[in-house]
Amino acid sequence: MKKLVLLFVVLLSGAPLLAAEDISEPPAASMPSAGVPWSSLDSGQRQLLAQFESRWSELPPQRQFALSRGAARWARMDAGEKERATDRFRRWRDLGDERRALIRDRWNDFQNLSPGEQERIRRDFRDYQRLSAARRADLRKQWQQKSRGERQQLLRDLRERRRDRRQAL
Repeated sequence: MKKLVLLFVVLLSGAPLLAAEDISEPPAASMPSAGVPWSSLDSGQRQLLAQFESRWSELPPQRQFALSRGAARWARMDAGEKERATDRFRRWRDLGDERRALIRDRWNDFQNLSPGEQERIRRDFRDYQRLSAARRADLRKQWQQKSRGERQQLLRDLRERRRDRRQAL
């Protein structure tokens, strides 16, 4: 279990989770260029990251920062949050390499969007989550039954309508 928690902290610190929460990275300027001294970690962080202690000073500063931040975030979680996060990690770990690569690519694409577009996508996703399970299943089924060409046309139509609405404002 401890290895699972450690793997989760590593994932939490640097890779996108399968969650819709706002996971924003601090600006690069706020990351210490000299790294995070092991002695600056609190006892909980040191305990969770103990397997890195012997090579901590060899880790890149960004990795030290990400690991320390992930361990601190884990420490702030209550039992329910830890359980949900562990479940998300297990699902992530169980994905195939190609699927994880696709998710990483999409996450990077999302990070390159304007803040307004990111917010619109988050809002749309929250709206989708508010739908009943039956309605979400129906929408997924409708989408999956469409041909690739129909899906692409639908996406083009949606983008065009969105552009028209923005221009009308």
